[in-house]
Amino acid sequence: MSMKMVSLFPAATEMLCLLGFSDELVGVSHECDEPGFVRSLPKVTRCKIRSDLSSGQIDQAVREQLATGESLYEIDGELLRSLKPDVIVTQTLCNVCAVDDSAIDSALGSMRSSVRVIALQPMGLEDVLRSILDIGSDLSVPNQARDIVDGLRQRIAKVRDSVCGVDKLASTVMLEWIDPLFSAGHWSPELIRLAGGQEKIGIESQPSRTIAWQEVVQADPDVLLIACCGYGIERTKQDLPILAKHPGFSELSAVRSGRLYLGDGNAYFNRPGPRLIDTLELIGHALHPARYQLPQNLQPMERWAWSLR
Repeated sequence: MSMKMVSLFPAATEMLCLLGFSDELVGVSHECDEPGFVRSLPKVTRCKIRSDLSSGQIDQAVREQLATGESLYEIDGELLRSLKPDVIVTQTLCNVCAVDDSAIDSALGSMRSSVRVIALQPMGLEDVLRSILDIGSDLSVPNQARDIVDGLRQRIAKVRDSVCGVDKLASTVMLEWIDPLFSAGHWSPELIRLAGGQEKIGIESQPSRTIAWQEVVQADPDVLLIACCGYGIERTKQDLPILAKHPGFSELSAVRSGRLYLGDGNAYFNRPGPRLIDTLELIGHALHPARYQLPQNLQPMERWAWSLR
């Protein structure tokens, strides 16, 4: 029997489509953009923070909004109810990333008892794979979910095996925001480890956090990865001059050797769904290009040659 589904989490939207539920999706969040057809579906959420603000202003607005105890997002309750969903998929990992359960309950009102809400909380790569299995089990396609996860595990193993036994782990720092500086946590340090690197600041399965510039200087990584949360590469480039103004920036080992790479945070690095395996592949090639060759469907991370500017 066909079910009507609403996804309030971009990674979950990709999971649902991968599991074969594209036709069942009737609504998505304002951030859901892949696969491409979901961009034309009804958007049941909106962000209260203006997107045209600077990165520093966005950070300040987010902090102020969270201090009030209110969500950063609003649900169009009337639209959501009109879609009459049987299933809603969301997340409880980060209150900066999607609406919370209480907002969904309020928006559904009397309909809540008839709607199945699936909430994901992927802190690491294994959690992402488990989320696919859990959704598959909940929606009665467990075999398809296992096949998908088996395929993803094979790709993970290919990256891991290709860098096994490297002479030296690439000391790495990954930033997911520039103004102010945030080190990348959650799954990012794990991906770096699997790709033959050693994250010097971020901690596996721990939240991203604000850091002082001195921590980057002390870490002095061989490789500096930048993938701003919710930003594509072109938007991230707008903030690079802010990063370069920090004292000692040009003296960092990664900068002197030209090993500063830009990634698409919105599409890959900050989205804990199937494309997190693409992210692992991108990092593997950036850290050890002679050992791991990218699949043809992926373009290498963009190198920011500051020394040439």
